[in-house]
Amino acid sequence: MKVIRKFDPWKSELCTCPEKYSFNPYTGCAHQCLYCYATYIPRFYHLREKKNLFRDFERDLKDLPENSLISMSNSSDPYPPVERERKVTRKCLEILRDYDVRLLVVTKSDIVVRDADILSEMRCAVSITITGLDLLEPNAPPTEKRIEAIKNLKDFGIPVILRFDPIVPGLNESRMDIIEKCMPDHVVTSTLKLKPDSLARVSSVLPEIKTIYQRGEKVGRYTYLKREKRYEMLKRVEKYCRDLGISCAFCREGFEFDAKSCDGSHLIK
Repeated sequence: MKVIRKFDPWKSELCTCPEKYSFNPYTGCAHQCLYCYATYIPRFYHLREKKNLFRDFERDLKDLPENSLISMSNSSDPYPPVERERKVTRKCLEILRDYDVRLLVVTKSDIVVRDADILSEMRCAVSITITGLDLLEPNAPPTEKRIEAIKNLKDFGIPVILRFDPIVPGLNESRMDIIEKCMPDHVVTSTLKLKPDSLARVSSVLPEIKTIYQRGEKVGRYTYLKREKRYEMLKRVEKYCRDLGISCAFCREGFEFDAKSCDGSHLIK
């Protein structure tokens, strides 16, 4: 297949995602989040449209097993600012609707609400990342717009997941008010994980991060916080969610959770 691929971007033993496929309508990402893991892709911050996308997409969909789950997108956000005019992702949604594919939309953009008319007719859920740290996500919509987007999608009856991810020590640990403001159907959370290039970018605006992560631990190509610190941070989020009656899961952390899936795909019919 040319544009739909098996999901396993990190080949991590800690990944607990169900079997699914990955699809990115765009190449690269315009949000330029400083902690981005995908900058190993050449010119990743330079957004590009894919040649023959719709033709290749339909061909790939014909080869998918029945009842497959597609995650859109895992590296390139499907809703960059140009999507308002270009409508590349919207066209892909129209195609997906015709094939009745189970879909998990993953984004940091409020533009997704524009497509609620299509999404409400599909077997889908929408996952929106909110960290409360706009400083680290310079070209993504501000926090309040993303909170409003979750509320709007819920009004359409679309299952919504909040990705409270990443949690950065000393900065947004206390921003769990975001969860209560959104009241999503599910929360996915994880701590900040850094490779050398993302560590340099984040440290350029938050110098204290370099010292904190020098005391961290290596997990594959990433530097994690110490296990004890991660466990403490994540369990605090889990308890907060439990008190609100919301399921909560962790992403690539190595800790057990009670939710039916880590990514929220259990919400999709």
